Amino acid sequence: MTAKHPSFCQRQHGTRFPLTSFSDLGLSPKVLTAVTEAGYSEPTPIQEGAIPHALTRRDVCGIAQTGTGKTASFVLPMLTLLERGRARARMPRTLILEPTRELAAQVAENFDKYGKNHKLNVALLIGGVSFDEQDRKIERGADVLICTPGRLLDHTERGKLLMTGVEILVIDEADRMLDMGFIPDIERIAKLIPFTRQTLFFSATMPPEIQKLADKFLQNPARIEVAPPSSTAATVEQKLVASKGKDYEKRETLRAIIDRQDDLKNAIIFCNRKKSVADVLRSLQRHEYPCGALHGDMDQHSRTTILQNFRDGKLPLLVASDVAARGLDIPDVSHVFNYDVPIHAEDYVHRIGRTGRAGRKGKSFTIATAKDAKFIDAIEKLIDRKIDWEDGNLSSIAPAEAGEKAEPRTRRTAKKQTAAPSPARQSEPKAVPAQDNRASKPETTADKKPAVSNRPANDDRKRSRRRDRDDDHTPVGFGDDIPAFMLIGAKN
Repeated sequence: MTAKHPSFCQRQHGTRFPLTSFSDLGLSPKVLTAVTEAGYSEPTPIQEGAIPHALTRRDVCGIAQTGTGKTASFVLPMLTLLERGRARARMPRTLILEPTRELAAQVAENFDKYGKNHKLNVALLIGGVSFDEQDRKIERGADVLICTPGRLLDHTERGKLLMTGVEILVIDEADRMLDMGFIPDIERIAKLIPFTRQTLFFSATMPPEIQKLADKFLQNPARIEVAPPSSTAATVEQKLVASKGKDYEKRETLRAIIDRQDDLKNAIIFCNRKKSVADVLRSLQRHEYPCGALHGDMDQHSRTTILQNFRDGKLPLLVASDVAARGLDIPDVSHVFNYDVPIHAEDYVHRIGRTGRAGRKGKSFTIATAKDAKFIDAIEKLIDRKIDWEDGNLSSIAPAEAGEKAEPRTRRTAKKQTAAPSPARQSEPKAVPAQDNRASKPETTADKKPAVSNRPANDDRKRSRRRDRDDDHTPVGFGDDIPAFMLIGAKN
């Protein structure tokens, strides 16, 4: 980041001054060496603003859009502060809470990269991994504990963790925590940690609910806001694409958009539901597109394998739920496709934030149907800008869809009118030819042929219908089938 980006370190004093390198932030020589070897020389605005305050043990509330380097904003100062002291068994020194396994794993990778000159024990507690393996790491003593809230509470309830030694608490992606329902868990965890802790609070958006949470956990925090709340990166070209509402029509639209992209290197396709992820994956594979899927119900090994294949370019297309909207540090994603318009407007910011990272160019396409109008309005209101349409708009497809829905009703009405005879015709006797008399005879039970069914004889549906009937005789007690042991010693 060049000097033209102002620092917000002393906003409360009304002064600003540019910082040009990491060496100006007060980091230790070991950390600076690791940062230089990683290829970084200039901090991003959120790093400029947050790191000096974190090093002075002050609470920090950081607000910045995704892809701006928030992770390093707390990893680098924590490494500097942890150079003094050592961890004790089952008593971690610092705690980092993450909403997803992927994001927790990436924070652990950041500690491995920037902390290679330190001898720190880093424990990663996430679901999908054996408790025994995690217990062994905890018993050695963890300088840094990175975890999802649910797995942390599992360990504390099993008596494997004592949180009274935590010096620094990091709550990352707080708005995502809110969306996933983790706030009650975080409140429980906060009660286990000393009140004198330092708290670093980071979020991409700051809705009123998150602001109340920050006010509850932070003491006189330094508020670092380097971008307007809920803004999108200027390097991302955003487009809306109109589509008819049927699922197969949306999948056709998606394939057409993908085929039109000459500069597509890799892409993430976001869906609102896990069922949609499976449907889109099958459709793309059936049409011979190389792709994989990622959603919350997959085991950790499968999720890690899919992500690594996507990073390595073996799977150019990744169909994912919002579990991939955050926590994917893949700097060179060229495209993002929203197969479904996100229901929560904030999710749109995080989805398209997967592309256009680190100053690179990116493109996002959102497929919209007539029923998505209110969601699009909410997104445009949140990001404070209008999103351009690539082909047509919702008004161009709404009349067509209305006509398609009305046409079957018209045909059904016409059939009913044709089938219903007029009163005049009903009163007229109808002549029946002699040769048709046999056909007009009522059909007896013996003449009927049994219907041929493809269901097996032991079809469970027949038994379930018999089981659900309530007109059979209801037995009292055990009925006629009294167990033999209950007849022992029975008096006649």
